[in-house]
Amino acid sequence: MYDLTALLREYDRARAYTDDLWRDLTPDEVVWRPHEDSSAIGWHLGHQAHVAHFMVRNLTAAEPSPDPGLDAVMDSANPEKFRGALPTVERLGAFRDTVAERVHARIGDIAGGRVGAPTQLSIVAVGLLTALINHEYQHDQWIGEVRAQNLGHALPPDPDSALLARVDGYLVCNPYG
Repeated sequence: MYDLTALLREYDRARAYTDDLWRDLTPDEVVWRPHEDSSAIGWHLGHQAHVAHFMVRNLTAAEPSPDPGLDAVMDSANPEKFRGALPTVERLGAFRDTVAERVHARIGDIAGGRVGAPTQLSIVAVGLLTALINHEYQHDQWIGEVRAQNLGHALPPDPDSALLARVDGYLVCNPYG
């Protein structure tokens, strides 16, 4: 079985890359949309965390949303025009950080055997973390395209990890390869 601590480091590496893509942008750039049917960078940032929370909640531990007011806004099942206004960059950052803390806490409990079915949940957690990492990078691709092509900012270098490769233009984490 793959080391969950190593995958948590990959999750942190993916989040740090996301931060490199957006933390130097202005609030106006974070909420700007290339066209009316396109989501802003800020939506992708919230959506990455929203999915992480719901995957952890639904696959490993039922717990309340860290910011219920963002649930409908960040859910990709809601059409863009019905999502509502994006939160401030401060609220987005806090939401992302809170979700990451919860991911670490829950995966840490699983890795430490502090759950009812530690072996079963460890298997689930490997797939879960791999999906969270790859989902982060999936949206980073779009964020990076808007950052470079529409907003004119340079892209940061790709993260350095033996577990990462580019596949179809996307960064992908493959702990089995």
